[in-house]
Amino acid sequence: MVTINLRDFYPWYMQDEFIEVVDEIADELFADNRYERAHTRRVKRNKAQYSLDAEDGIETAAIVYPFNSPEAVFDMMGRFCRLCRALNSLPEIQGRRIEAHYILCMSQRDIAKIEGVSENAINKSIKKGLVSMKKFLN
Repeated sequence: MVTINLRDFYPWYMQDEFIEVVDEIADELFADNRYERAHTRRVKRNKAQYSLDAEDGIETAAIVYPFNSPEAVFDMMGRFCRLCRALNSLPEIQGRRIEAHYILCMSQRDIAKIEGVSENAINKSIKKGLVSMKKFLN
């Protein structure tokens, strides 16, 4: 039996509280205490040591924001809407293949395997779809 102070292991104890526990439980409590201290040290060592309230401009430098103004955001939203309309104007198969290739980043070979057609057919379909989208956007 080992005598431990519960105040060392539980932060809600305000006064010393000594109890006797079995050796295995004491070993686990001590191991957990060591782990918690090591974890706290790792967090402190790897944490950025500045506050976002410091107003030194460091937080805005860390955020990658590609737009300079609300007008630029509005313009980008308009482009996105036009692109979606152009994609929806295509036949279903072409639209599905362009979406799979450009949005889902699938290779033409994978699309061909899934649809059970040749890779050449996928390539031609994507090219025709892109030409149709270009005509729709102009």
